Amino acid sequence: MQFVALPFILVLAGLFLLKQWVHILKEYERAVVFRLGRLLPQPKGPGWVFIFWPLDTLVIIPMRTVVLDVPPQDVITRDNVSVKVNAVLYFRVVDPNRAVVSVENYLYATSQLAQTTLRSVLGQAELDELLSERDKLNERLQEIIDQHTDPWGIKVSMVEVKAVDLPQEMQRAMARQAEAEREKRAKIVHAQGELEASKALGEAALVISGNPVTLQLRYLQTLTEIAAEKNSTIVFPLPIDLVKMFLDSRRD
Repeated sequence: MQFVALPFILVLAGLFLLKQWVHILKEYERAVVFRLGRLLPQPKGPGWVFIFWPLDTLVIIPMRTVVLDVPPQDVITRDNVSVKVNAVLYFRVVDPNRAVVSVENYLYATSQLAQTTLRSVLGQAELDELLSERDKLNERLQEIIDQHTDPWGIKVSMVEVKAVDLPQEMQRAMARQAEAEREKRAKIVHAQGELEASKALGEAALVISGNPVTLQLRYLQTLTEIAAEKNSTIVFPLPIDLVKMFLDSRRD
C-alpha cells in the first residue's frame, strides 16, 4: 500500500509545484516578481511566466484602462453655492513595479485622491463657471490628479464631471433668471421691429406726399381689400384735398 501511495503523492507534489512555477498571463497583464523579498527590475509577461517558488513570488497587475466612478461630493463654490458633483476617472497602470511598491492599493488611493481633488478644484470655481466651462475644469482635474499619481506608475488620461445637482431654490432662481432674460430679448426684438416699421412708414409717407396719385391708388386698394371680406358696411375715405375744397367754397 505504501508503494502505491508514494507515486500518487509525488504526482500531487509535481502538479502543485507546476502550478506555483508556471503562470499564463493575458496580453493586458504583467507580473511583478519578488525574489527573496527583493523586487526584480523588469515585470514579466504576457504569455508563459516561470518563477522558482518558494524563492519567487509574484503580483499580477492589469494594464487596461480602469473606469473609476467618483461618488457625489458636496462642494461649496467660490460664490457660496452648495452643490453635489460626481465625476468619472479614466486611468491605467503604466509602471507595474511602482504600482505595487509605491502605494499599498493603487485603486483605493486613486479613488480617494480623485474625491479630494474634485472638492478642492471645484470649490475654487463659481457656479456659472462650473456649469458653462466644464471642459476647462476637466482639464484642470486631469492635470492635478495625474501629477499626484505619476509616482505610483498611474497615468490619468481623462476626468469628466458627470452631473451637477443644484438645490431646489437655486434651480427656481435660475429658471426665473432665464425667463426674465427671454422676456428681455423679446422686448428688444419687438422694439427693433417697431423702429424698422416706423422708418418704413416714414419713407412711404414721403413717397405718397410727393405723388397724390399714389394716395388714390392706396385708397382703391383698401376698398378692394374691404370688399373681399364681404363686410356689410364699407367706409369710403375722402381725400383731404377734396374736403378742403368744399370747406373753402363754403367760407367764400
